[in-house]
Amino acid sequence: MPDFQVKRALKKLIKHFTETPKALFLTDSAGAFTTAFFLFIIAQHFNTYFGIPTKELTYLSVIAVFFCLYSAVCFFFLQGELTPFIRFIGMANLLYCALTIGLLINHYPSLTMNGAAYFLTETVIICGLSYVELHVAAGNKEQ
Repeated sequence: MPDFQVKRALKKLIKHFTETPKALFLTDSAGAFTTAFFLFIIAQHFNTYFGIPTKELTYLSVIAVFFCLYSAVCFFFLQGELTPFIRFIGMANLLYCALTIGLLINHYPSLTMNGAAYFLTETVIICGLSYVELHVAAGNKEQ
């Protein structure tokens, strides 16, 4: 039963963002800002509770800042065809998730339960967003 509800919710999101694709950039930018903020806070104050070195958390937060800026610029300044830009951020988000999973595997011996929970939750959310972005890009290409 929950699987059906997730599929229905994803279809609604895809439909909504296909009709208003610029809003997808705003959503992505807000999410990337949130990620950068939390990673910076974790890196500076709570690193021992997560088990990933500060340097690598800082790199992840810098990547998130770039994603935030990219999506914000797309939201405010793009006109016309948005599909390649949506596809780009969707693929970039998937690469970010792959990098995050790689870091989790690499730092498994020092990874804490808090760290695993945070990063796996973040990865699931970002993968869901990427799924929506790539489906919106495919839908807009067909129109």
